[in-house]
Amino acid sequence: MPEYFSEERSAEAVNSRMGRDINPRLAEIMASLVRHLHAFAKDISLTQEEWQLAIGFLTRTGHLCHDERQEFILLSDTLGLSMLVDAINNRRPPGATENTVFGPFHVEGAPIRQMGENISLDGKGESCLFIGRVLDLNGNPIEGAQIDVWSDNSDGFYDVQQPDIQPKWNNRGIFVTGADGTYSFVGIKPVSYPIPDDGPVGQMLTSLGRHPYRPAHTHYLITASGYQKLVTHTFVGDDPYLGSDTVFGVKNSLVAPFERVDRATVWRSDFDFVLTPVESGE
Repeated sequence: MPEYFSEERSAEAVNSRMGRDINPRLAEIMASLVRHLHAFAKDISLTQEEWQLAIGFLTRTGHLCHDERQEFILLSDTLGLSMLVDAINNRRPPGATENTVFGPFHVEGAPIRQMGENISLDGKGESCLFIGRVLDLNGNPIEGAQIDVWSDNSDGFYDVQQPDIQPKWNNRGIFVTGADGTYSFVGIKPVSYPIPDDGPVGQMLTSLGRHPYRPAHTHYLITASGYQKLVTHTFVGDDPYLGSDTVFGVKNSLVAPFERVDRATVWRSDFDFVLTPVESGE
């Protein structure tokens, strides 16, 4: 006898219509999605008006998606889903540097620079020396680790957001470690900035009494032969948004020291990155 739709067995009715010869993983995902979605609607007694409001919100979100903006990823970020998926897929052993969200502003093909080189090309902001080592879980240096780094400028914008204002590759560069595993470069002490909040996601944050700000951070993508790829940030320890990052990207272990090295606007940030061998997590 067919499973007809009823309020009590709505999810069962929908899931019973799936074919038998479909991809098993797709079947697992969709069956769980239907169960949770229907349970959510029942739990809050979703009204017709609220359902229509949600459809309108998702429609507006889709209309804002294009090559330079992905409003659905922004929605995922601000609901904490992006960080949850990242955490599930990047579990690391004790002592290894933790992952965090990749963000939308990475650019392939950044120039390879010499250790100690200055990546701040617009001359703005408070100069900062970033220095540390890339190590394995036993504290041994990793030679040949490629450190791809990028950050905003002192106005809170990445170069790709201001192509007519900032120099190309501003606050970006790739550094390759030698036998001692050390890295060093000069950039700026990053500043906090808001995510794009002029669309439906920004309206959602306002309705929820939330701000759109990310705490000041520097991005790193670190790769080395035989080790898991590391996508992470280091955060400025005194930033007022550390405890309320709108995309939930902050982890305690990623809050880095930033110390003023003289009375001028010069800072230093020491941070070691510890990579996980491929066989440890796979």
